[in-house]
Amino acid sequence: MRVAFGLLVLLLGLCGSGAQGESGGLGEEGESSELQEEWTQQTTNTTSPDIWVEMKELRDMVVKLKVYVQMLQNDTSEMAGRLTSNERELLDSKKRIDKLENLNTANTKVAFYTALTDAGYVGPFTTDTTLKFSKVFTNIGIAYNADTGFFKAPVKGVYYFQFTVCGHHTGLMGVYVYKNNQKIMFNVEWKEDQLYKYFTNSVILELMAGDEIHLALPATHVLYDDGSNQSTFSGALLFPL
Repeated sequence: MRVAFGLLVLLLGLCGSGAQGESGGLGEEGESSELQEEWTQQTTNTTSPDIWVEMKELRDMVVKLKVYVQMLQNDTSEMAGRLTSNERELLDSKKRIDKLENLNTANTKVAFYTALTDAGYVGPFTTDTTLKFSKVFTNIGIAYNADTGFFKAPVKGVYYFQFTVCGHHTGLMGVYVYKNNQKIMFNVEWKEDQLYKYFTNSVILELMAGDEIHLALPATHVLYDDGSNQSTFSGALLFPL
């Protein structure tokens, strides 16, 4: 509508200019100028308010965006603070657990002393056989299992083991020492008569928690024990690591 009105005013102005060329009158020129000024004033009056409204709306949007960005920054800082706090709590918890575990390890006491059997001769067997020292006199820490003949380290540390075995026959007497499935020691003696004969040995081993130690009788070898406890196996934790 405004465009049509503007065109109309322009057309009238042109017509006024033509009439002036023909008649040379000044009245029409003044009238045309008045119409142009009126159109300009109306255009200004109709467009300027729209521009200011749009600028105000844009300004309001910018203000809202700034507020929103500030809220996001505050939320991010708060979340970062909470994460940092949670991380500190987790770290403190881990330190407390480690401290308790170290304290528990430091207070761990392990010692055992056992004897083989009251039955007399053990062996000979056709294969290597685990020796089950069935008479348990001391088992602090419950690390030795008489049912299996295995000692199982409860904590990482340095351990001391000792065994004494007796022979009361003519022939071979001997012992293997195993750490898990690894053979780490072999002791053997040949007996010429049926008199009592003994040998003793010991070993110091660094063990991880869960490592196992056991003694085995080699195939064709024989040992002896009775109520006097002449074949024994013992050990202790020297210190944890």
